[in-house]
Amino acid sequence: MTLAGNYRGFEVALHDPGIAVVTMNEPDRLNGQTGPMKRDLTEFFLSAQMDDGIRVVVITGSGRAFSAGDDMTGRRRDYEDREKLARNIPWDGRNPVATYAGLRTISQQLNLAVRHLDKITIAAINGVAIQTGLSLALACDFRIAAESARLGSATLRFGIQPDEGGHALVVQLIGLARAMDFFMLKRIVSADEALDYGLVHEVVPDDELLDTALDLATELAEGPQVAMRLLKRSLYNAAEMPLLQAFDDIATKTGISDHHPDAREGVRAFRDKREPKFNRWLDAEAHQSEDG
Repeated sequence: MTLAGNYRGFEVALHDPGIAVVTMNEPDRLNGQTGPMKRDLTEFFLSAQMDDGIRVVVITGSGRAFSAGDDMTGRRRDYEDREKLARNIPWDGRNPVATYAGLRTISQQLNLAVRHLDKITIAAINGVAIQTGLSLALACDFRIAAESARLGSATLRFGIQPDEGGHALVVQLIGLARAMDFFMLKRIVSADEALDYGLVHEVVPDDELLDTALDLATELAEGPQVAMRLLKRSLYNAAEMPLLQAFDDIATKTGISDHHPDAREGVRAFRDKREPKFNRWLDAEAHQSEDG
């Protein structure tokens, strides 16, 4: 099974050790998102969850934008030469019920698929990340911005909502008071301002963006994958759970990770004063897959 390919609105390349780089590749449209693109991106993240060959996902854009949001030009996209990961779902938003259903089924599902992925995700934000583009970046676990990046929602400029769930992601990251300022005053902030807000983790020179993201991805991919994935879930759970339930949640997951071969390797490496060699179970499964 390989997810490398050229899909509707993006392409996927695989790098060792288990890093999938997703590049939105329609720079002439500032990587504006369409229904088919969202469907294929959602399917990619669902498939990546079940693909043992993928440990970390990096998502970025081509050209001057990470993604400038939904494509509002109305111009038809030519996807004839692209592979399809998911079937199209018609979305007629001409009445309230259809708008509600379409948002929950298509736009919001993409960001939920990113957030629900147990594997670590990194947004390498080049250029502008606006509206749905911003939300896609914020759904990732790590966000690295190029110095020239600009981030915002600014949906009120059009009299519409941050309907793909971006409002909730911003509140989680920077709190209600700053989120109120960010949305109501239609902020579009520089990379350094985004760092100050807490929207990104790091700002780097433009020409170092992808290398920095790949260095981080490599470090994360070489870490103990079982423990990391369980901890990721527990951290997001802790952000929403009462304290008692959060404590219980991490105890349950510890019952899994403490008895995994990676934990035994970690203890042996500490006693032997050497670097641990995690993820042998993944290497074994990869060899079985090749032999099978």
